[in-house]
Amino acid sequence: MTILQTDTVMANYNCFTTNFKVIEAEPPSDVKQAFEKYSGDGNHMTVDQLRLFLVEDHGVLISDVGSVIEEIVKSISVKYLSLEDFHHFLFDTKLNPPIRSQVHQDMTAPLSHYYIYTGHNSYLTGNQISSKCSVRPIIKALKRGVKVIELDLWPNSSKADVRVLHGRTFTSPVKLIKCLEAIRDNAFVVSPYPVIITFEDHLTPDLRAKVAKMVTETFGEMLFKPESANLDKLPSPENLKNRILISTKPPKECLEAEDVEHSSSQKSQVSYVDDAWIEDKGFKSGSDTSDDDAETEDLLKGKKSHSSPAYKQVIAIHAGKPKNGLKDALKVENDKIRRLSLPEQALEKAAEKHGQDLVRFTQNNILRIYPKGTRITSSNYKPLTGWMHGAQMIAFNMQGYGRSLSLMHGMFRANGNCGYVKKPDFLIRCGSNNEVFDPKANLPPKTSLKMKIYMGDGWLSDFKKTHFDICSPPDFYTKVGIAGASVDKITKRTKRKNNTWTPVWNEEFTFPLAVPELALLRIVVYDHNMAQKNNFAGQICLPVSELRPGIHAVPLCNRKGDQYGSTRLLMRFELSEIYLD
Repeated sequence: MTILQTDTVMANYNCFTTNFKVIEAEPPSDVKQAFEKYSGDGNHMTVDQLRLFLVEDHGVLISDVGSVIEEIVKSISVKYLSLEDFHHFLFDTKLNPPIRSQVHQDMTAPLSHYYIYTGHNSYLTGNQISSKCSVRPIIKALKRGVKVIELDLWPNSSKADVRVLHGRTFTSPVKLIKCLEAIRDNAFVVSPYPVIITFEDHLTPDLRAKVAKMVTETFGEMLFKPESANLDKLPSPENLKNRILISTKPPKECLEAEDVEHSSSQKSQVSYVDDAWIEDKGFKSGSDTSDDDAETEDLLKGKKSHSSPAYKQVIAIHAGKPKNGLKDALKVENDKIRRLSLPEQALEKAAEKHGQDLVRFTQNNILRIYPKGTRITSSNYKPLTGWMHGAQMIAFNMQGYGRSLSLMHGMFRANGNCGYVKKPDFLIRCGSNNEVFDPKANLPPKTSLKMKIYMGDGWLSDFKKTHFDICSPPDFYTKVGIAGASVDKITKRTKRKNNTWTPVWNEEFTFPLAVPELALLRIVVYDHNMAQKNNFAGQICLPVSELRPGIHAVPLCNRKGDQYGSTRLLMRFELSEIYLD
């Protein structure tokens, strides 16, 4: 069986002829040694010998090895594996991926114990100011595994219906009912675990009642309605399978005249800020606006606010808006669970001043972080600060491609891509003296990640022969780096392999890690170009804690995070504890 296609193409140009020759690469020496060790005679490997290899070298559980063997035998269609067959199996991203594809974490803990795949302004197709609003990005996000969808609710011009758009911008609206139907039809395509819809509400009481009816009729039994007005403990993802939850600020029922006067005096400060109680009033953002603007405006015009009992009943997770600053907002209430939102720059300041308060708050409550309003191109921020402090909802613009979004994709490849990743124990539990994890602590390394990059292949199938260079084959090199705790951030690179479609590096790297639970391995391949910027040739981000030991095929993705059909790397991973004197 031939692993790497051999093909010679003569490319003719005006002045010269270039030979594009693909040389077949042999299996790396480590692959040969493994085959010899487990095959016995060095010529053929039986199914039983392959099973032993998977358990001893690849860390496959005995309970799982039967199904793995079945897939391998079914794919290769032989009873015995030659060295070539064995190499083919190891270099197959479906048969031998670097991380597990099944849900394997405990899913019975409260929702606050999980990182949740979260979108921001999930209806936007492009930038934050003038792009179109559509159900297409909502569907795409859900099919990628996103579990929190954000919808901004506004009255239409006649105030008779509800539309979804980014308010006070030039974005074209989409009807709310279309968004709800898209969520209903695609919520559980990737996994059965719950989908949360966060409403940014700018509606009148009458329209809130209409939304409550719309939500109830669209979702039916899917809709989770809490038995009490305020939850004292969040349900688990397991208990909420195939359910949809609404999270927003509950409407105010009746405001006295002095409250109206207070709102008027504060209006210049809070009208366009989501959580305007943030201590630093400089953290103003047009990205998320005050959820009760519409009601406040009605009150200021002398209209009495009406209660919306039906709307209140569909709210599963209440979003709060305390008045007395961040320190007070982060106080833990034993009998009340709530969600708070912070813009990215407020989180940075909170992490400096109240880091451990953030950790304690997120042990039971939900913290949502969203992009600052100046990110009009739908770019994203660094997610690690939020994750290090236990924030469950790191809201991202899923159309804002770049390094930050690749880290988000990497985090949620964990746990079978189900949209929920269990937070590390040190962010969930208190110590013996009720102390919590200090994200600013200078921690020593406790785990060593050793990896070896053997080779790459598949570009000739996914790219045109002249994509990287019209004159010759590519000059590939690979950058590998860790994103995680500040002490763990480091990047290394391989040597450049010139004029080859099947680069063979055989280079080894070691990364000591202080917080391996939150470390992400980012891999990017480039084609070296002397005349201009190096050409992007594929990337992927993987959670270190999920890496399987042994030799694996690592698939590469394009800039948007979509996996290429054939392009991949062959790599070996080894995680070991570091023992300090």
